[in-house]
Amino acid sequence: MSYSSHENRGLIKVLQFLKAHHSEYLSGEDLSEVLKISRVAVWKHIKKIQSLGYEIESKQNLGYRLTKITDLMLPWEITDGLKTKSIGRKIYYFDKIDSTQSFASTIAGNKADDGAIIISETQDSGKGRLGRAWVSPRGGIWLSVILHPRFDVAKITLVPLVASIALSVAIQKTLGVKTELKWPNDVTLRGKKIAGMIIDASIESSNIESLILGVGINFRVDPEEIEKKIKKKENFYGVATLVSQSDKTKPAKLVQAFLEEFEKTLNLLNEGKISKVIKDWTANSSTIGKTVTLSTSNGKITGKAVKLDTDGGLIIMHKSKPTKVMAGDISY
Repeated sequence: MSYSSHENRGLIKVLQFLKAHHSEYLSGEDLSEVLKISRVAVWKHIKKIQSLGYEIESKQNLGYRLTKITDLMLPWEITDGLKTKSIGRKIYYFDKIDSTQSFASTIAGNKADDGAIIISETQDSGKGRLGRAWVSPRGGIWLSVILHPRFDVAKITLVPLVASIALSVAIQKTLGVKTELKWPNDVTLRGKKIAGMIIDASIESSNIESLILGVGINFRVDPEEIEKKIKKKENFYGVATLVSQSDKTKPAKLVQAFLEEFEKTLNLLNEGKISKVIKDWTANSSTIGKTVTLSTSNGKITGKAVKLDTDGGLIIMHKSKPTKVMAGDISY
């Protein structure tokens, strides 16, 4: 099952009308007249809307009334009220996909898809950092954002930091939950991972042709289910879920908040405000000031994490000497 934000106009019109009049019943005849479609078309749209997890009460001689919104992250649930200029204005939705990153890579070259997001309820082959698999069960938020950025290629390494800042702020605003940022691109809750980021970029002659940000969020998942599959892997440090199974918060609300915050923080890069990005990330970091062990391609390094460099690299004091690391797994 897949949908996009620029299709299914008839279904969306019926749904929007039901939402606008959720406290009253609307007859099929009324819907038909107002929306200029046949009563058969109205009935078909109603059935389809119900199949997507919306609850619609139907009473003879009265009509239809919307009583519950779906939990699915459908495009129109994200775009409705979205306050962005470009990011998230076009959405490709899947119930299941191999990888949102893989799909994004097939359309990233199209300039019309700048700011588009690909989102799925589950992934069969989710992608994590360093070629690792990302476990993506139902209940999580798995999405990719396509960008055609204006900033210099040297700033690519800052994009995961920008995204993690945006997600942390969005979580605070939507759920009232305070998270922390773990270098290089994790968001944690009480020391356990609740989200991660990856970047895939197409670069030609030092110019960014396209950039794809991948975001995985453990929104309403069973941590034990995920831990069973990854706890034996090196550098595992625990999995958490943002909300419980009984929490009624819609995941689309968090997605919407994240897209809005991401566009704001991404503009800092476009405006060259690198110091602001570094300051905001550091203010929410659990890494800076800690004695850390970094697993890099050149072996392990232990030292105190002092600060972030202007390119997002981590500066640690290793054997009384400042050492910069651009990539690796970190533990503390």
